[in-house]
Order: sequence, then structure tokens, then C-alpha cells
Amino acid sequence: MLSLSSISPLKTSPCRTHFPLPSHHRYSFCRFGVRSSYAEAGVKGDSKSATIDVEADVKSERVVVLGGNGFVGSAICKAAVSKGIEVTSLSRSGRPSQSSSWVDQVNWVTGDVFYVNWDEVLVGATAVVSTLGGFGSEEQMKRINGEANVLAVGAAKDYGVPKFILISVHDYNLPQFLLESGYFTGKRKAESEVLSKYPNSGVVLRPGFIYGKRRVDGFEIPLDLIGEPLEKILRATENLTRPLSALPASDLILAPPVSVDDVALAAVNAITDDDFFGIFTIEQIKEAAAKVSV
Repeated sequence: MLSLSSISPLKTSPCRTHFPLPSHHRYSFCRFGVRSSYAEAGVKGDSKSATIDVEADVKSERVVVLGGNGFVGSAICKAAVSKGIEVTSLSRSGRPSQSSSWVDQVNWVTGDVFYVNWDEVLVGATAVVSTLGGFGSEEQMKRINGEANVLAVGAAKDYGVPKFILISVHDYNLPQFLLESGYFTGKRKAESEVLSKYPNSGVVLRPGFIYGKRRVDGFEIPLDLIGEPLEKILRATENLTRPLSALPASDLILAPPVSVDDVALAAVNAITDDDFFGIFTIEQIKEAAAKVSV
């Protein structure tokens, strides 16, 4: 009668990926070796190594960026592509006019969240990032900052998308009557919807002034020439200015700006990290970005 006396694993051979495959799945085929030794009267030595073929089904990330052709949205698309994430952008303007290698790696869909066929964008998505927002009349701000995002959150939930990330805004320590404007009430309504529908995976990023190179009507506005040095000054003097932070609206001056690249990387961290959820302040956005910047 044979008895198993020892089992020792051999080194695995490199995994091989087989294609073609569905766009939202990647299958890896790996070979493992197992060495067995059997003890029996009259039988000595180890048996030959045996190999076991194992196929693993690994799901890759696929993110839908709402407003992906905008200032913040395009930075998120670019950052996600650089991390190997499959990206679909939904925006009214569709594909951007700029020619960059990352642009060709994004699936650009032209559409409006109020009228889009969600089957075209949400099927197979693992996360949605919304950069929807803007200024205008009270009704316009409530609609684009609030209603549009609430609609998107509901659609994502209905389609079984596991995560929703909202790019919101810092409240700047403003008095309550100023926070009752259509802009802030719309944003906070959207935040509540995200945290309600996605209590364990919803993310709300609250940056302040976002700087970077912003393109408007074909022209590039270098907001980083103002934002970057201002951020450094405010961070260097924060110990001196901290006593002033309790004053109403003080953050209009004291809240440090944040680069569009940091906001984008924080969004990427939210996409890939299952333990990353809730509301994140300016400082926490910087910390989240640092985790994936290397």
C-alpha cells in the first residue's frame, strides 16, 4: 500500500495569456509542478515531477468616465489608460481634437446622460467616474450638478456597476446661505445619492481649485502657473494660517489648490482599491494620489 510521505512545490512557469477574449476579461494559463515521494517496501526514491495545468479567470478593470472630454475628465482618462485600465468616455463633445497616444486607447462615446442608451456604455463596467458639473442659472446648476449625477448613479446601480466615484467640490467653509446656491445644493444632492446607493464602495472626492493646463476652444490656459506656486505657499504656511481656518469663508483663501493630475490619480486609486470609499478632502486626495503615482 502506498503512503504519501512528502509533497514539495516546484517553481511555477510564466503565465501565458490566451486571446481572443471578451474585452472585460483576461484569462491566464499557468503551469505548476508538484513533486511527490511515495514510501513502500521495496520502492525507493522520488517519483518524477508531475505538472498540473491551471486556468485562472482574472477580471480587469473597465471604467466609464462621464464628462471624459473635459478638463478633469480627460486627465482621469489619461491616468487610467496609463495604469492599464480599459476606459470608455461619455460626453456631449465626444472625442477630443488633440492627438495623443492615450486618446487612441479610449472608447469615446458621444451622448448626454439624460438621453443616452446606457446599454452602450455601462455593460461590463467595473466603475463609473462622474466629472459632471458646471455653472449657470440656479436651475441649470441644479440640473447638471445634481440631477444629472443622480440619474447616472441610479443607472450604474441598475446595471450592477460595483463602484461609483464622484468628483465634487470643497465647501470652503462657506456660510450656510451661500451653500444653498444651485451649485452646492446640486453637488451635495449627488453626494448623498452616491453614498446612499454605494455605502461601501462609493467615493466622493472634494478638491478645491484644480489647476493644470486647461484647453478652451483650442487654446491652452496654464492654470498651473498660478495654482502650483500658490499650493506650495499655502502648504508652507499652514501652521501659521491654521488659527484662521475657523473664520467663515476662510478657505476661499486658505484651502490649497490641487493639481488635476492628483485628482486623476486619486480617482484611479478609487477604481482599483476596494477599501477606498467615503468622502475625501483635499489633503486625502493628495495622499490617495501618492499611492498610485509611482
